Amino acid sequence: MNFTSLKRLAALSVVASGMFAFTFLRAGSIKGTVTPPEGGVRAWAESATDTLKAPIINGSYEITDAKPGTYKIIIEAKPPYKNIAKDGIMVSDGQTADAGEIKLEK
Repeated sequence: MNFTSLKRLAALSVVASGMFAFTFLRAGSIKGTVTPPEGGVRAWAESATDTLKAPIINGSYEITDAKPGTYKIIIEAKPPYKNIAKDGIMVSDGQTADAGEIKLEK
């Protein structure tokens, strides 16, 4: 084997190993409930890089396509209720995070 063949083989090895070095993160979701059920309009999820939203239906919501990371959930409320936020919701790779029950106040 000559020097040129060795260089090509080395370059091919580097490229092949680089292709397998990356892992793809799968999107997760955030679900929760709002009390009273008729008080919420929309749920928003904010992270350092994303802003996502979902409608609140019968007091429940699920925000999909959330990248792994930490989110703040904001519930957009109907008057006379006030908007409310909840920090620190962690989404893991391909998992559903449960934000629990969020109670709206007047």
